[in-house]
Amino acid sequence: MNGLNNTPRSERLHIALFGRRNAGKSSLINALTGQQIAIVSDVAGTTTDPVSKSMEILPLGPCVLIDTAGFDDSGAVGDLRTERTREVIKQTDIAILVTDGTTLDDEVAWATLLKQANVPYVAALNKVDLMPEVPSTLLTDMAKRLGCDVIPVSAMNGTGLDVLRSTLAGLMPESGKQSLTGNLAQAGDTVLLVMPQDPQAPKGRLILPQVQTLRDLMDKGCIAICCTTEDIDRALSSLHEPPHLIITDSQVFDIVEKKKPEGTLLTSFSVLMAAHKGDTRFFVRSAMTIDRLTEQSRVLIAEACTHAPLAEDIGREKIPRMLRQRVGQGLTVDIVAGKDFPPDVTSYDLVIHCGGCMFNRKFMLSRVEQCRRQGTPMTNYGITIAHIKGILGKVSLP
Repeated sequence: MNGLNNTPRSERLHIALFGRRNAGKSSLINALTGQQIAIVSDVAGTTTDPVSKSMEILPLGPCVLIDTAGFDDSGAVGDLRTERTREVIKQTDIAILVTDGTTLDDEVAWATLLKQANVPYVAALNKVDLMPEVPSTLLTDMAKRLGCDVIPVSAMNGTGLDVLRSTLAGLMPESGKQSLTGNLAQAGDTVLLVMPQDPQAPKGRLILPQVQTLRDLMDKGCIAICCTTEDIDRALSSLHEPPHLIITDSQVFDIVEKKKPEGTLLTSFSVLMAAHKGDTRFFVRSAMTIDRLTEQSRVLIAEACTHAPLAEDIGREKIPRMLRQRVGQGLTVDIVAGKDFPPDVTSYDLVIHCGGCMFNRKFMLSRVEQCRRQGTPMTNYGITIAHIKGILGKVSLP
């Protein structure tokens, strides 16, 4: 389990390096981190699949560096590698286009892909240690063609690495700095966390959204009190005044809502994740689709993690059962997990996604945008359950 002081990979800044084979992507990652993270070789195509490494890099903070296969790889296998490299764009917060300056045709094409995906990027003119000088006209021409800053660097002697790091820091998305609990809790607020420990919670551990929420409240200076569903009454009676906010597991929304003191806000870990990772307004509008489902409808349930499902799994069993009890047993429910997600979701009437705690915001938003572009409603576990239980209007949204 990630400790309270560790940053989960999903909350780290994802920086991906793209470039042709032997442009020096792996060497540049090693130089940026000061460690031999990526395998370096003169043989073109040494990096065959995306390789990720979590690191702390000043002034960027917690990062995930992603080394990718060369986008000029060829042949049947090369095409597969290139497709995997293209898929990395979906989870990239900032991109580095690595080039040796010999040609820019491929780089220009990939710069276009990054622009289309709204990924900020910078170009690194690598191997300048092998150049007698770097003409300013060359940098100007490259910047014009690629549509971004071009930083001369050398992975061999460290030239330009500080400038590259500071440029990356300037491209950091503001969304990465947002609080998980948003405007629902402020310093000094008492917050009660109701955390049922069902079979899905690993023995001796808390699930990741609970850990992240606790850390967020601690960072804000809130007073966080934890209990299970069975101990809500005792927890509330131990307080001198009602808590400002109750955060619960979505599965016990209705139980907690009945016990919630007047004036206390109510939300869930899944709803917080919906706002932190995705688009809450789109999720809430999409949840209204549940009222129009019929036995001829098709629903896709998507889980970010690939855990072995246990009894009464929320995504694989509980939500499908809730939907079929409401709509009818003929409702078709398909399930995908991890990074598996259909490229075409137009055959579905609704997509219901988990909180996405294992994905970074960029990757989650890529799925939201796909569904919006293809005209398919998409909502979230917590918002789905709140709507089915008829209390969505009583739930506070960040």
